[in-house]
Amino acid sequence: MAENGEEKLLAVARHIAKTLGQNDTMADDILQIFSNFDGRFSREKLSEKMVDDNNPRGCAALERAVNSLDRQISQYVALDHPIWAHTADSSAFLDAIDDLIRTMRDWEPMAAEKSVSACLVRADDLMHQAMFRVGDEFRSLMDRGAESFELNRSNHESTGNLSFDSDDDNEENEDGLLHNGADLDHQIPVAQPVTDYDIVIDALPSGTVSDLHEIAKRMVAAGFVKECSHVYSTCRREFLEESISRLGLQKLSIDEVQKMPWQELEDEIERWIKAANVALRILFPSERRLCDRVFFGFSSAADLSFMEVCRGSTIQLLNFADAVAIGSRSPERLFKVLDVFETLRDLMPEFDSVFSDQYCLVLRNEAVTIWKRLGEAIRGIFMELENLIRRDPAKAAVPGGGLHPITRYVMNYLRAACRSRQTLEQVFDESNAVVPSNKLDDRRASSSSMSVQMAWIMELLESNLEMKSKIYRDSALCSVFMMNNGRYIVQKVKDSELDSLLGDDWIRKHNAKVRQYCTNYQRSSWNKIIGTLKLDNSSLASNAIAKSMKEKIKSFNTQFEDVCKTQSSWIVFDEQLREEMRISVSRLLLPAYRNFIGRLQCMPEIGRNTDRLIRYNPEDIEARINELFEGNNGSAGVRK
Repeated sequence: MAENGEEKLLAVARHIAKTLGQNDTMADDILQIFSNFDGRFSREKLSEKMVDDNNPRGCAALERAVNSLDRQISQYVALDHPIWAHTADSSAFLDAIDDLIRTMRDWEPMAAEKSVSACLVRADDLMHQAMFRVGDEFRSLMDRGAESFELNRSNHESTGNLSFDSDDDNEENEDGLLHNGADLDHQIPVAQPVTDYDIVIDALPSGTVSDLHEIAKRMVAAGFVKECSHVYSTCRREFLEESISRLGLQKLSIDEVQKMPWQELEDEIERWIKAANVALRILFPSERRLCDRVFFGFSSAADLSFMEVCRGSTIQLLNFADAVAIGSRSPERLFKVLDVFETLRDLMPEFDSVFSDQYCLVLRNEAVTIWKRLGEAIRGIFMELENLIRRDPAKAAVPGGGLHPITRYVMNYLRAACRSRQTLEQVFDESNAVVPSNKLDDRRASSSSMSVQMAWIMELLESNLEMKSKIYRDSALCSVFMMNNGRYIVQKVKDSELDSLLGDDWIRKHNAKVRQYCTNYQRSSWNKIIGTLKLDNSSLASNAIAKSMKEKIKSFNTQFEDVCKTQSSWIVFDEQLREEMRISVSRLLLPAYRNFIGRLQCMPEIGRNTDRLIRYNPEDIEARINELFEGNNGSAGVRK
């Protein structure tokens, strides 16, 4: 080795002299300077090698070095068993590669010389052979290492291994994660159900990781970065994709997701949520950690390899979310779309931390884009809800003036939606055009976007109900219908997040509307009857008064009977409101009735006929009033 080193040193000196010397005299002068500087640069040793470029003796030292390395490396390349099965073999092989890298690097400055160039071509061919074999060893180490793994929980006093089910059949547990039922030869580690995500998967033993790092270091030094990254990412990508598939998530195209029946898609969304959380919080960080260990000191190679490992699985997860985002805007899909939106939103910090390098920037940006697209989908669903309310036709009147199905549907829908108030506020605040500007008054203009959205839907619902109320020919029943639906709306608002969104002023305003509908009902139903009980002018003759009162009591009996018969089938769903209406009617009618029949009984012209004319005593009137609004249709207007 010392002799080879001296030969290399002399070769470098000769090369410098020949390169700088413009003629033989200048070259000799340079050689003289080298000779005076170091005794090893004797004039004789240097001059004897100053020959023509075509003289093969110019690279004798290089040729000897390449021949020696060829013998060493070729014997390992030709082995039919893994080199890393024996530590001595792997160490010797790596040492030979190191020598080859150094030799090529040392002689590279003299590559312009034909004889040196020819030797370097041989060395380069030998390097390719070595890299091809070492790449196979790299792959073999990863495949064998993946058969032995452990899951370590960090931040605990002791590291505990999580076991895996090895039954013949895969079984799905309550959290939707599949037990590992593969053969041991193909066993791939997967995370069991967890209540937190403070888990790191060590999918390769530390010794294997160390061996991989040593190989990667040589491949990078030899200029085979992409080849090394390709071998690494291919092996780890297979592991990662199989792990995600064992979480229950199917590999579906966007078109396949959009064609799935909604019930199946709901189940698939649940599996996607679990898979996304495990992938971003356990699998991807574990892959990042492993990648950094294998390519320690080579950050660019680590970043490239990690991106290649995770890209396919990440795109699979994001494509599913994208398919949900661009799918149907049917209102019943809102809650599952919200689940996907919230999952992706909550995972954004993981996207930022795990995909922080330049190679993964496109994945991080795509995640943000799809997350925003899900927000657009949510706003689109609310627009479709508005259209549904507008288009809901006024076909048939609800029996008894009870609750209309559209009222129950919309209010229960909004009440459920407001359970995700924080998310919806975030979604609506990102859009400044949720509601047409001409629909906003000064109060709403200063409210949150979600408050504006809810108030606007309320207005659409009320307008739709007013249109439907016109189906009723009886104005009193029209008022009962509006009163029932108005009361239901107010109660649902008060019992949910809508209360704080719409505010006290909105509730007071709509309570006043309900009272006005109640007043309108009384006027339509009872004012005429009460007018019948109005006493005539006492200036009339007693016979005329008696005759008039006799006609009035008969008319009252008929009208009262008709109203009670008709309105006993009407319904007021709210018990308190129903009782308030009965009391109100009683207070309005009974004093006038008592006064009328008292006057009637005192008239001598009528005499004993009063018992025949007065069909109802006041207690009977009150009893009949208390039978109103019970409804005779078991399901009409029932509150839910």
